Amino acid sequence: MAALALAMAGCSGSSSTSITTGPGNPVGANLTQISADPYTLSPGQHATEVEPHMLANGNTLVAAFQTGRIAPGGATNIGWATSTDGGLTWTHGFLPGLTIGEGTGPYDAASDPAVAYDAKHGMWMIASLPISATLATPAVAVSRSTDGLTWQNPISVDVNAPSSDKNWIACDSWASSPHYGNCYLEWDDPFNSDEIVMSTSSDGGLTWGAPTGIGALVPGIGGQPLVQPDGTVVVPIETFTMQSSTAFMSAFTSTDGGLSWGLPLIISTVQFHADAGGIRSGPLPTAAVDGAGTVWIVWEDCRFRGNCSTNDLVYSTSSDGVNWSTVARIPIDETSSTVDHFIAGIGIDPATSGGGAHVALHYYYYPQSSCDASTCNLIVGYISSANGGSTWNTPAALTGPMLLTWLPNSQNGLMVGDYIATAFTNGVPHGVFAVASPLTGGSFAEAMYTGQGLTVMAAGRQLSSAGEKPLHNLSDKFERERPEKGVIPPLRRRD
Repeated sequence: MAALALAMAGCSGSSSTSITTGPGNPVGANLTQISADPYTLSPGQHATEVEPHMLANGNTLVAAFQTGRIAPGGATNIGWATSTDGGLTWTHGFLPGLTIGEGTGPYDAASDPAVAYDAKHGMWMIASLPISATLATPAVAVSRSTDGLTWQNPISVDVNAPSSDKNWIACDSWASSPHYGNCYLEWDDPFNSDEIVMSTSSDGGLTWGAPTGIGALVPGIGGQPLVQPDGTVVVPIETFTMQSSTAFMSAFTSTDGGLSWGLPLIISTVQFHADAGGIRSGPLPTAAVDGAGTVWIVWEDCRFRGNCSTNDLVYSTSSDGVNWSTVARIPIDETSSTVDHFIAGIGIDPATSGGGAHVALHYYYYPQSSCDASTCNLIVGYISSANGGSTWNTPAALTGPMLLTWLPNSQNGLMVGDYIATAFTNGVPHGVFAVASPLTGGSFAEAMYTGQGLTVMAAGRQLSSAGEKPLHNLSDKFERERPEKGVIPPLRRRD
């Protein structure tokens, strides 16, 4: 059966900035710039924006991202971009009361923005990690807004936390749920063996409950709470063992509105190819839930490639957060290709489910996995399915190639972010992603973009790799490096 065509990110509308493609410029007429870094405060690497997350409700899309990346950790501030007309036009700004760089906040930097919407209380939230060299910081700061355009000063969550990492936030917006209006925060404590911590709010993020561990000292990172229609909270997360470098995709749940949490259950081991060129990446999960409550988890994994030579995007699904499907490969190209895929973001149309679920992913890739910092070509890709992954539409490249030398540095490598954003509004998938242009006078030019004006119109393909044709032009010649095989070592502070 032919798959229903899915519109590409931000499918219609006009750009607020006239952008043309010149020699070496990855930005084409299909992209709309939605924000840029205005700061000049040291020690930020300006002008840079990285690591977007986005959520949609009705016609409103709210994205958040780091602005002015600081090499040791975090960013000068957290930026936001909001569309109230389904992605046609965008307004952007920066969170107040958070950082010194913004002018009214106490903290040196902030990191790891994530967006949530509480339908019961009509409240948008952006959760982030405050960073300071001199002040005590809460585990998480939550900024609130009733319209996604005017933001309040942040609420502190767990003010006694010595440190935290990789927070995430989600709200129960199912009107039929017994826990309708609850919001859930997740983070881990890197100075306590990466202990996984949860906190719950029932008043629109104004107050938060005492942090709750999940019952055992299971180290993990990157947990993303997702809420099913019956109120069950499922948290896909990467876990690992302290005694070895073995990493897993796992999930834990709560069925009582966050009063208690189960232990993480392993979905799969992780097999990971270290992406070339010194780019910051790793198999942190990206996850989403469909309209009936089926949870998807996606990560980068090399199990389907000979000698673990490149990463595919792979996924597993579950209806209860306990029993998970066999890991499947998203067929972006042939398993014999040299393409390396990483830093993915999944979105699912909440009006669809099961075998009719509309699934979309944005991701980064190298056409040649064997490259170095001077030769790697970094591109943003997109792929979708209109039948719950039974078949996949022909993928598309959304940008021209970027050079890694155009990216800011971090303590974990050159950076576009640890995650990327995809969200549906009115049946249309939208993406927000960092795009870096050539340096001008030694200055960076990395900003936030969305796509517009292009539609993917292709019949789906079966998941079998037999007979698949690769999407990407692989004619570029690069010097080959010996690929490394193995699993990713335990992750530490990734701000």
